[in-house]
Amino acid sequence: MDLKLELLVLPVSDVGRAKAFYETAGFRLDLEKAVSENWHVAHFTPPGSECSILIGKGITSAAPGSVQGLYLVVTDIQAARAELVARGVEVSEVFHDAAGIIYHSHADGDVVHDGAGQERLAGPHPERASYGSFATFSDPDGNGWVLQEVTRRAPGR
Repeated sequence: MDLKLELLVLPVSDVGRAKAFYETAGFRLDLEKAVSENWHVAHFTPPGSECSILIGKGITSAAPGSVQGLYLVVTDIQAARAELVARGVEVSEVFHDAAGIIYHSHADGDVVHDGAGQERLAGPHPERASYGSFATFSDPDGNGWVLQEVTRRAPGR
């Protein structure tokens, strides 16, 4: 059985503001529809992705900004960060973990270490190891995104 993740719903407080942000970030607008003042959606796809996002009004009871840890995999973390910054998106500096630990997202929106004592270091992983370099950004409501550099997939992917 194939199960393909196709769409993620992101809660936002202002559809127009969120729409402008995702357009600025280079996401493709696939559909926008407003049926009433209480229901308005915009469907976006990140460049190169098969999974899309849906933002809107009247589509979820989740709090705006409550979705965290949305990973965007890139082959060149520095180039991806530079392109987003050039488009006007505030992106963290590239970082890696001192112990080479893979990160996950925490409920407060920050990407955190898997264990106590790890340290976030500036710059890409020194060996540019796949899964080892990161940068983060958020949409205007605080929904949190992580850029992760992957140049070679782990077995089974």
